[in-house]
Amino acid sequence: MTEPVILADVVRSDFVEGHHRGSVVVTDPDGSVAWSAGIVDQPMFPRSSNKPMQALGMLRNGLDLDGKLLALAGASHSGEQFHLDGVREILAGVGLDETALRTPASYPYDDQSRDEWVRAGHAQERITMNCSGKHAAMIATCVHNGWPIHDPAREKSPDAVWGTDDYRSPGHPLQQAIRAAIEDSAGEKVAHVAVDGCGAPLLAISLAGLARSFGLFAAAAPDTLEGRIASAFREYPEYASGSRRDEAALMRAVPGLLCKIGAEGVYAAGLADGRGVAVKIEDGASRASSVAIAATLRRLGIEHDAIEKQARFPLYGGGIEVGAVSPHAAAFS
Repeated sequence: MTEPVILADVVRSDFVEGHHRGSVVVTDPDGSVAWSAGIVDQPMFPRSSNKPMQALGMLRNGLDLDGKLLALAGASHSGEQFHLDGVREILAGVGLDETALRTPASYPYDDQSRDEWVRAGHAQERITMNCSGKHAAMIATCVHNGWPIHDPAREKSPDAVWGTDDYRSPGHPLQQAIRAAIEDSAGEKVAHVAVDGCGAPLLAISLAGLARSFGLFAAAAPDTLEGRIASAFREYPEYASGSRRDEAALMRAVPGLLCKIGAEGVYAAGLADGRGVAVKIEDGASRASSVAIAATLRRLGIEHDAIEKQARFPLYGGGIEVGAVSPHAAAFS
């Protein structure tokens, strides 16, 4: 196919108000495409769905984390207190504190956590940015290897361009190692390099490559680096996302499932048998990507109340439910 297809319908009071178009792919354990709709073989930005592969690049280069802190290293966390405590623990392990973070200042990602943070009198901070766990792990990897972290003088320049002395630079040895891990996992070369919302490099691969990576991680033996990351996500899904997130609910519900969202309507999952799934919604709507990933899992014969719940995003009017964003039947038949 040469263009995205309708993956979700927006229905309000029995009237089709609109649609969400996108692409979806399922890969077999050998990495081949088993089923797809839309565009799955062209470069796209996985956004934060790349984080397990970024964590792989760090483990390959000496990052000494496991369990909940390794899950946090691959998380887009909600900004709950245990997330912030974990970020500080990662940094303290290499003799640093949160002032070392180069994430942009932000409020917590989770609505409840954000409200609690503001009521407590806090402003936007670097540590509450949802990528601070990944950045803390990046910094820890740099310290382990004796690599530079950043140059404050360069950052203050009016036309600041990150040099190779900044851990966020594509030319930094850390980011070169991460790029190699992403390419190895996806089975293809990075097609384009951009800057992600957190300031770290954003590497383009195909949607099929993203699904292939998740299938690889999900099926990996527990004593491998990929398996350690998958185990951390499964054992501590609230650290890999948040206590109120649908990612955590899916990983608790489906044995062997590994999943991760990304911005702009990206959602990827891997199954214990090595199959991978990836979704990209063209308009970037996360409500549609959650629905589409659930519909794809259901199409694969995986059944659970958590999947059924996620396959329907309710819409409200006057305080009552009047419709939903639901899978487009033809796309998942």
